[in-house]
Amino acid sequence: MITYSVIIGVITAYLIGSIATSVWIGRAFFGVDIRTQGSGNAGATNTIRVLGPRQGLIVLILDVFKGWLAVFLGNFFAPDFYVPEQIVNLKLVLALVAVLGHIFPIYVGFKGGKGVATLVGVIIALYPSSFFVLLALFLIVLISSGYVSLSSITTAVAFPFICVFLFKVHYPSLIIFSILIAVFIPFLHKKNILRLLNGTENKFKLKKRKNYNE
Repeated sequence: MITYSVIIGVITAYLIGSIATSVWIGRAFFGVDIRTQGSGNAGATNTIRVLGPRQGLIVLILDVFKGWLAVFLGNFFAPDFYVPEQIVNLKLVLALVAVLGHIFPIYVGFKGGKGVATLVGVIIALYPSSFFVLLALFLIVLISSGYVSLSSITTAVAFPFICVFLFKVHYPSLIIFSILIAVFIPFLHKKNILRLLNGTENKFKLKKRKNYNE
């Protein structure tokens, strides 16, 4: 049953997801729109490439926090008569809306990032036991290949298998959500996949940012 509190929760989750951290940091401190630089993606990886590791780390932490916070707010917006499974379902809805807010942020013309970091926050909140396994897999692929995109895609595709076979997740909605992630992330990285196949994808490197004040 949808109540006023659920509707308010959905709106709040979208507005939280829409907080365009990389765009705002780039504009406020460097006078640059991150979406016009590097890969053009409003995310942590492109922020590291364009603005530097420190700024990229700040963006990463804040974007992850957005996803975690959206799920956490489900505890407050869930009606009192909701049973545990309904609360989980509401949290999944808020999580999805927050990710969509990151991809289509209302504050900056509905042009955002790919939502990977925000999804990480969602996973930390909903699948805490799976997070460290996924993180290890991500780092293994990143270190061995040098590609953040390949690491994200591999981890996303492995996610439902890890949930079902390793951690025996029993809520059907959580399993379905993990499958959606396995489809959703590769779709958002379709241009990266083409570049990987063509051998033109940029490898991840930590380097000093450009000086936009010169």
